[in-house]
Amino acid sequence: MSDILLRGNSMDGAIRVFVAITTDLVNEAQRIHHSYPVATAALGRTLTAAAIMGAGLKNETDSITIQFRGNGPLGNMYAVTDAQSRVRGYAVNPFVDLPLNKKGKLDVGGAVGKGQLNVIRDLGMKEPYIGQVPIVTGEIAEDLTYYYAASEQIPTAISLGVLVGTDNRAICAGGLMLQLMPEATEELAAALEDKVRTLPPITQMLADGMSAEEILFSVTEGFDMLMDNNAVTPVYHCPCSMERMEKALISIGRQELEDLIREQGEAELTCQFCDNKFTFSKEHLERLLREAK
Repeated sequence: MSDILLRGNSMDGAIRVFVAITTDLVNEAQRIHHSYPVATAALGRTLTAAAIMGAGLKNETDSITIQFRGNGPLGNMYAVTDAQSRVRGYAVNPFVDLPLNKKGKLDVGGAVGKGQLNVIRDLGMKEPYIGQVPIVTGEIAEDLTYYYAASEQIPTAISLGVLVGTDNRAICAGGLMLQLMPEATEELAAALEDKVRTLPPITQMLADGMSAEEILFSVTEGFDMLMDNNAVTPVYHCPCSMERMEKALISIGRQELEDLIREQGEAELTCQFCDNKFTFSKEHLERLLREAK
């Protein structure tokens, strides 16, 4: 089943829903980072959430960064998306190996730990909007649900899932997000809450072979829904380049560049998001030093 992200709205504008299948995207992240199962699940859920949140951006240049700054063995975890749901991300320690939790599931909460969740929205203003909330459970979906309630005051239900196989790769992955708009009545909110409470896990729906469209109409059954025709394909995409790395080296300052040239004579930078390596010779570094003037 190919990756896809669908959007829908209720006829009265009171409900907004996003459904994403992200199996290929999550497997590309796993291939790049060589992550173990619990890290594949944690990062996969976060990348899926980022792709869904990116679908709500209005302008081509807008972006959202999700930061889980937890004290668990996974270390800090990042995911970045643009308005086309092109995402990239990494966890500081993708080689976490933990026993299953009490429910017999991958212990994502234990891997993330406690700490702070930051959501940074760069909408082309002078300063980005930064929402900060404590990490409640580390289970990603629950923390992002809490973020929307506490920081954006939008009643939101989020389900994220990555079913990991014995080869560390995702068998299936996806997510859904339901939001109540200001038009929603208390009766509608209560009815939708009852509906959400009975939903099976997203991975179960995917493993049962349900398409994104079937999931969208299943989770909103009983409500008059319209599906948006603007389906997108969420992908893992890193825009790193030699030019970006050059700017990064110039930004460290003249003194540090001079020290680097004198002590090492060359440099190799690795992009944390895609693992691409960029090598700089002594001549290249000296040119950057001249530009740094």
